[in-house]
Amino acid sequence: MQTQPFFLDDGMPLGSVYGTLLNEHATVQRLSPQFGSAPYKAAPQAPVLYIKPRNTWAREGAAVAVPADPGTVRIDATLGMVIGRSATRVSEDSAMDHVAGWIIASDITLPHENYYRPAIRQRCRDGFCPLGTLARSADFDAAAARLTVSINGQPAWTRGFADLVRPPARLLADVTQFMTLSPGDVLLLGPGEGSPLGRAGDEITIEVSGLGTLRHALVAEQGAAA
Repeated sequence: MQTQPFFLDDGMPLGSVYGTLLNEHATVQRLSPQFGSAPYKAAPQAPVLYIKPRNTWAREGAAVAVPADPGTVRIDATLGMVIGRSATRVSEDSAMDHVAGWIIASDITLPHENYYRPAIRQRCRDGFCPLGTLARSADFDAAAARLTVSINGQPAWTRGFADLVRPPARLLADVTQFMTLSPGDVLLLGPGEGSPLGRAGDEITIEVSGLGTLRHALVAEQGAAA
């Protein structure tokens, strides 16, 4: 469990890490038949968020424990916007002025398909959020970026960020209509459709054009509780 201060670079401590669900059109289309069911009986109108708490944070090169049941984890690799100054009710036009840079995140989860209740037991296990180094790139264009996940040195999955329901500026604007984001907070853009599965013994590499690479390992959990 992460107990010492977690710094994104040489001067910015990590605040809170927020994930976003249902932010890719392909996922929304696949799940749309469920949206009319109880308990909500309608598609979500605002961003659907969850928290990756402190115990999930891990650094480059971490060894992430995979429980024997189910024996696999899903690698929801994504990008995160790192907040540089307090953001409350920002406009879409000015939203990116509040972003200090970008970070690669391996948003690990146990496989699940239930989006009606927070997936705490699936997403919030120790070490389930390895994070890369803050890249302070003012000209980085997420819509043009490609992310590739390789497992044991072999490309396993790739995604872009041009098919988001809420592109970065709109996502940040919409989220800050109902909550404030503070310096050091990270807002993840969300999982892509068809994220790959990993198993104990796998070496994971996530590469994003223009940002760099995040590496971590998966190991067998040694009798630890969720």
